Amino acid sequence: MNRERKIETEKVDAVAPPPRARVTPETAPETFGRKKDYLAGFLAGEKDEPKAGPGSDLQAEVVEVLKSIYDPEIPVDIYELGLIYDVEVSEDGDATITMTLTTPHCPVAESMPGEVELRVMSVPGIRDAVVNLVWDPPWDPSKMSDEARLELGML
Repeated sequence: MNRERKIETEKVDAVAPPPRARVTPETAPETFGRKKDYLAGFLAGEKDEPKAGPGSDLQAEVVEVLKSIYDPEIPVDIYELGLIYDVEVSEDGDATITMTLTTPHCPVAESMPGEVELRVMSVPGIRDAVVNLVWDPPWDPSKMSDEARLELGML
């Protein structure tokens, strides 16, 4: 009953991160086999706007969500503050956000990218979100929008 068990361990230098889970939602028409009648839309003169990709409504919705995240030390949202360098949304609904922080020693350096990722993932139509935190080019006050400068009394 009191037998000794030997536990073996192996030391490794690094482990590859697991692949990110992606969920592809299925709509009712796809489930039941009914397809969109493209001829009816063509005859009515309607244009199909891209649902995702550059310049789409989905990209605009992601930007609106980014405008709802505020820097904890400066009363301006991170988009107007100039912390967001790029917002890309692929045709599949995968978002890639390239951002920086005011300084590398920012108190929210660990939590802000995670919050941005969670908020972007909450946008309907976004399948996956990746936040790339970069330090080059470094942030400076010239990256702020006129609205942010007005809010901070710099205009």
